[in-house]
Amino acid sequence: MAEGSLTTARVISSVAATLIALACGSNYVFSAWAPQFADKLKLSSTEINLIGLTGNLGMYSVGIPVGILVDRKGPRLAVVIGFVCLAAGYFPLHQAYDRGSGSLPAMCFFSFLTGLGGCAAFAASIKTSALNWPHHRGTATGVPLAAFGLSAFFFSIFSQFVVAGDTGDFLMLLATGTSGLVFISFFFLRVLPHSHYTAVPSSDSNTLTRRKSEDSRGRAGRVRAEPGESTLTLAPSYGGFLNDNDVGEEVPDIVPCAETNETSSLMSKDSSTPDEISEEGIVAKDRSHRVDIRGLAMLPLAEFWLLFISMGIMTGIGLMTINNIGNDANALWRHYDDSVSDEFIAQRQAMHVSILSIGSFLGRLVSGIGSDFLVKVLHASRIWCIVISCLIFTLAQLFAISIENPHYLAAVSGLTGLGYGFLFGVYPSIVAEAFGVHGLSQNWGCMTLAPVVTGNVFNLIYGTIFDRHSIVMPDGDRECPDGLACYRSAYLVTLFACATGLVMTLWAIHYVKGQRRKEDLARELADREA
Repeated sequence: MAEGSLTTARVISSVAATLIALACGSNYVFSAWAPQFADKLKLSSTEINLIGLTGNLGMYSVGIPVGILVDRKGPRLAVVIGFVCLAAGYFPLHQAYDRGSGSLPAMCFFSFLTGLGGCAAFAASIKTSALNWPHHRGTATGVPLAAFGLSAFFFSIFSQFVVAGDTGDFLMLLATGTSGLVFISFFFLRVLPHSHYTAVPSSDSNTLTRRKSEDSRGRAGRVRAEPGESTLTLAPSYGGFLNDNDVGEEVPDIVPCAETNETSSLMSKDSSTPDEISEEGIVAKDRSHRVDIRGLAMLPLAEFWLLFISMGIMTGIGLMTINNIGNDANALWRHYDDSVSDEFIAQRQAMHVSILSIGSFLGRLVSGIGSDFLVKVLHASRIWCIVISCLIFTLAQLFAISIENPHYLAAVSGLTGLGYGFLFGVYPSIVAEAFGVHGLSQNWGCMTLAPVVTGNVFNLIYGTIFDRHSIVMPDGDRECPDGLACYRSAYLVTLFACATGLVMTLWAIHYVKGQRRKEDLARELADREA
């Protein structure tokens, strides 16, 4: 295939990956339909929060097995799983709303499926983008990452024109829209070979052949890996769910002689690292290529626990508002003006979901650019971006415990989205620098387990407090007439959590700085002895 045709195919594949990512962030639109869903099915705030947090559980708890599946079997199988799970999750929820009844455990299971489907398909979209654009991986993966952040905004706005605020139709839109986008994009999602590499069939092993050039002609030769061994390729930047058997990474003057396919990986395990295929300059400067700590090997490290706990606290704070901004809006508007219609409140809830989504999108962009500025210009740690995220979340909590006029609630939703995006825009890079790029899929999947605990805790605290202030009507409906008092205590808890997260993050910066200084001194001593 000509290079021009390959480039066109890669662009088409990237568009497909972006559309898949757009469908995968639909869990963040939960607040737009959850209050009406709870009213129709006579669910308490605690019960509807349980449904929401099982969706988060599906998104965050399966990162490790999904990453392993994508690395071993390729992206397309994960896309199929994503399509099936999204359809099997949202369609029953739509049917339960239309009937006005449903089993709570069953609805929690269906919500879990929506999160699992989003996680699987999103992992595949990121992996495909990273494989197809090895020389521009940051940009290639940044586009679907941004689309994921805009998913809630997309579906909220689209619903205003298509279903006009009807919750049953909105759930049908989520069912058909998310699964439909994933299904259609599946046929255009491909991992394509690169002209930089020459495919040479090999019947007994994977071979690396050094390309001859004017600068390296004298060193040309062949490096052969024994059967069953993996060869090493180095990746200069994080591209998403990357792991052990992907082809597509740029290694100067190296030509992989194994066939390029979807089950190949961007990085291989360092089972054999000849000097001939090492980019010594990059390795010497970039810690993420010098270290390879993964899985259980991280558990004894204080750095892992500092990052894990900080991740859990900040994500849990964000998820509480993301899942409950609809309840915030409902409580404030009912107290502020009891004459407002249900349709008006539904529109306000969708508006806040859109604001959250846009804030998340902007936060991801700013933190990515800002973290590079911190490292390259200021020579500071990327973890300072997490400090900024903590401060943004703190400001959001202060607004949440003081705003009684619903017209100003956008400050809470906007700052929460910004802080959440700031967090997720930089954390994968922090994990790569701390533990290496070679095991990044496993390590990032491990980090995403943190929100499973804190997200559940904060959401259940919110639901319990909201229910305590609610009144059960004779027809089974629940109303909270207390306005801000309906949920203020929950935000006092998360405000304290913000202070705890800030302390943990500052401690992490101090600790990591000391550890890096020790590593540099040890390396200098080793160089002198050598």
